[in-house]
Amino acid sequence: MMAYFLGVDAGGTKTTFVLGDEERELARARVGTIKRMKADAATTEANLKDGLAQLTAATGIPMQSIARCCIGTAGEAVALVTDWLQAAFARHVGSELVLLGDVAIALDAAFFGKRGVLVLAGTGSNVAGRAANGQIVTAGGWGPALADQGSGQFLGLEGLRRGFLAIDQLRGTRLLDAARAHWNLSTRGDLIEFANSNPGPDFSKLAPVVVQCAEQGDEVAKEVLQQAGADLAYLASLVIEHIRKIEAELSLKSCKDNSPGDFKLPDVAITGSILEHVAPVRQAMQAELARRYPGIVVLETPTDPPTGALWNARNRAGK
Repeated sequence: MMAYFLGVDAGGTKTTFVLGDEERELARARVGTIKRMKADAATTEANLKDGLAQLTAATGIPMQSIARCCIGTAGEAVALVTDWLQAAFARHVGSELVLLGDVAIALDAAFFGKRGVLVLAGTGSNVAGRAANGQIVTAGGWGPALADQGSGQFLGLEGLRRGFLAIDQLRGTRLLDAARAHWNLSTRGDLIEFANSNPGPDFSKLAPVVVQCAEQGDEVAKEVLQQAGADLAYLASLVIEHIRKIEAELSLKSCKDNSPGDFKLPDVAITGSILEHVAPVRQAMQAELARRYPGIVVLETPTDPPTGALWNARNRAGK
């Protein structure tokens, strides 16, 4: 009897569903977010039902026949997110459910359970790597208030911070006027009040504004993009060094020579809207990684996280 598997990449703004059998991808659907941190229960429920209905319409396969489902999402340790996902998928799918972080499914989309490092930078950011023994290590990913280096959130907020710092530095920049125009605010005072409101605005919405200013030659905006890439490279370096330490300890335990030359740099994969579409951030990250690790390989083709979710749905039986 044919077994069917469902992979889900549940992002902050959109959700991608991938339905497959043991070997092939059969259909995809894309809807709005199903994360309860980003939308209310009625909206997430409607988006979930829409995505599943699209898959059934495309394939004729009822969702109750799914053998296993894997969901990758940021906030996989947040009860508001996980409790709702578990209850909702139990209602509509009813299969064994595996919940992973968004960076974990992206890592497996690039390396399919093998050694490597994945840098994710979209609305938020995160870095993960897998050592030779299968151990996964991470850096960043602590949320917008605590981390999210190099993300859309970072670009928007840092663009404003550096825009106001430029006033103190007597430097010219278009960033503040562009932000006011984006939010339909009349004065600089309105911008200050809006940016400091509680709850605050979604600073990631300003990321395209910062990118556009940089493309138009704004030096302050260019510095924001350069900093984003450098910060992501630093997080990646933390993961690489953690992998180095793990593998050195493994080497000692197996009584092999543990000279520095034995360490093979892991390949680095990328994913997320910022790294995929904002070339200055990606190039700055690559340049900084090359400076730290001459000869390191950064894969040019971005990974497809839903593929990693489907791979995990197929391969995580009983885990």
